[in-house]
Amino acid sequence: MVQPLIIRDIAIGEGIPKICASLIGETASQLKEEAHVLITESVDVIEWRVDFFEKADDKSEVLQTLASIRSWIGNIPLVFTFRSKKEGGEKELEREAYIALNKAAAMSGYADIIDVELFNREADVKELVEFAHAHKAAVIVSNHDFDKTPAKEEIISRLRKAQELGGDLPKIALMPQSMADVITLLDAVQTMKEQYADRPIIAMSMGGQGSVSRIAGEAFGSALTFGAAKKASAPGQIPIKNLKTVLTILHESL
Repeated sequence: MVQPLIIRDIAIGEGIPKICASLIGETASQLKEEAHVLITESVDVIEWRVDFFEKADDKSEVLQTLASIRSWIGNIPLVFTFRSKKEGGEKELEREAYIALNKAAAMSGYADIIDVELFNREADVKELVEFAHAHKAAVIVSNHDFDKTPAKEEIISRLRKAQELGGDLPKIALMPQSMADVITLLDAVQTMKEQYADRPIIAMSMGGQGSVSRIAGEAFGSALTFGAAKKASAPGQIPIKNLKTVLTILHESL
């Protein structure tokens, strides 16, 4: 039985999939402008993609900006994400700096959820998960592949591993080469939900072909989807207003 994850006033894994949108500004002023747009759009969750930030390698600047973002967005749940280049991010950090930055974000109390990449060293993932939980932050354990979609069994294996490592929200995002790949992703998600998941999961197929996976989460088992405001943070994201409309229509039909 999947138990929803309650973050502030949002229950992820219950009812209509929740909509998350990303802050991708390079400067604090850009981030403030983006935050205002997302509040106006009434998104459920906001993600700060720290790898877009021009001072991402300066921990004190990151923490100062994180505090500002929290003040701007009020009670909206906030995800702290430094996405590595190997998984589609804008920058790279040395292993020690990546760990230190995520620990600092978790310890700050400003971020509700920390995103930790599955394909880091297993010991590092466990360390960050335990540290985040000790400081009352939840964890997304994520995997992104911008080149391909692996076999169904591999997709399930990665999601199960993310769950076993303590991720509160196992996440996978894959690039399809065909609509068959999109079906593979959706099939894997449904099997994961029915047979293995004891917590909400996040799964999507990227690009234009994968757009259907961003709206069909409730039917197949993905609890959160990513929408775009002014600019998408990943290929295939649907504008927030359109996403809300379609998610509501599908919810009322199920």
